[in-house]
Amino acid sequence: MRSAKITQQLGALGTAVKKHPKRWWASFGMFLALLGPGIITSNVDNDAGGITTYSLAGAQYGMELLWTLIPITFALIIIQEMCSRMGVVSGKGLSDLIRERFGARVTFYLMIGLFLTNLGNTISEFAGVAASLELVGVSRYISVPLGAMFVWWLVVKGNYKSVEKVFLSACVFYIAYIVSGVMVKPDWGQALQASITPKMHFSGASIAMVLGLVGTTIAPWMQFFLQSSIVDKGLKVEQYKYARVDVIVGSVMVNIIALFIILLCAVTLHQHNIKIETARDAALALKPLAGQYCFYLFAFGLLNASLFAASILPLSSAYTICEAFGWESSLNRKFTEAPQFYGIYSLMIMLGAGIIMLPGIPLIDIMYYSQVINGIVLPVILTFMIVLINDRSIMGEYVNGRILNIISWSTVAVLTVLSLSLVAVSVF
Repeated sequence: MRSAKITQQLGALGTAVKKHPKRWWASFGMFLALLGPGIITSNVDNDAGGITTYSLAGAQYGMELLWTLIPITFALIIIQEMCSRMGVVSGKGLSDLIRERFGARVTFYLMIGLFLTNLGNTISEFAGVAASLELVGVSRYISVPLGAMFVWWLVVKGNYKSVEKVFLSACVFYIAYIVSGVMVKPDWGQALQASITPKMHFSGASIAMVLGLVGTTIAPWMQFFLQSSIVDKGLKVEQYKYARVDVIVGSVMVNIIALFIILLCAVTLHQHNIKIETARDAALALKPLAGQYCFYLFAFGLLNASLFAASILPLSSAYTICEAFGWESSLNRKFTEAPQFYGIYSLMIMLGAGIIMLPGIPLIDIMYYSQVINGIVLPVILTFMIVLINDRSIMGEYVNGRILNIISWSTVAVLTVLSLSLVAVSVF
């Protein structure tokens, strides 16, 4: 039902522009004013871990796994559309609704899992900051403290509008990966065929890579951050259609960037049979193969993505935990008005940056266990979401229709199997 409405709206767009150009431009202006949460949330997923995963996929399997980005995009749209709808209709964050519907005990244990996995991911983001600037000769003992101070100052001293503008600007700089992908002159016909033709050599390693692509694109923290930022932005149910388009645009954007990263590494590293383990390895390997400009663009993209995510992940934790326990949670409040909110944000940044500075820290283990927790928590979060969005006392007429419920539950079932498989692969 709702997907049919979206198709009808998009099909009527050209006619609307011709018949009512002024009205269309007014609507487009409204969309620009209201965009942000969907685009920001999706693009944060192209963080240091995401860039590493996409680089590995391209380096190890060439263009073979490009087709997975299409179902991943649709799954991301479906999940985030539900979060967006719950935010504008209920005016409450996801953890707030979970506490009200399922009780404080369930929420408490859920918050512990989310805090731990977000901390592990935050540590990996500061590792990305260190790695990107070490590529150009800057020590992590300089880059990490400066990066931590910048992201802390940005959020604590700003308000929702100013912070959102910076985050949207950061999204623009992901174009560095598109430019890099174009520079290596891939075979576009081959890329198109690989994108629409499912093909895969079934092995433990290739299945683990597909699980990694899914896991790095759809994470538990995203659903909490998206809904909370929609509430903090003050979007109402009358503006739902704009919030929905924002989510669709963001979901498509993030996977276009992923496509170009995979392409870049497929055309260079895979064709030369070069093995890598991290995004830093990918950047170093690109320099002799694709030139110094491509190298610098890749390094800059990694820095931008890492700083961006190092701002968002602690912010997601602060929103989620404060809403769960009924504390004030808004970027429009001062430190003294929301001490728990800014306190949790500051704690996450200090821990994330501080742990990276310690000698001999097992970064791979931290990233590994955070992904395992992600895999365990995601199916639980998605189940909560579908139960909540079908609760008429919360959603009224905006509950899922029958067709959307079938699609949603099917998506959750597939993601549950994939997430539990990721846990099994990681453990065994």
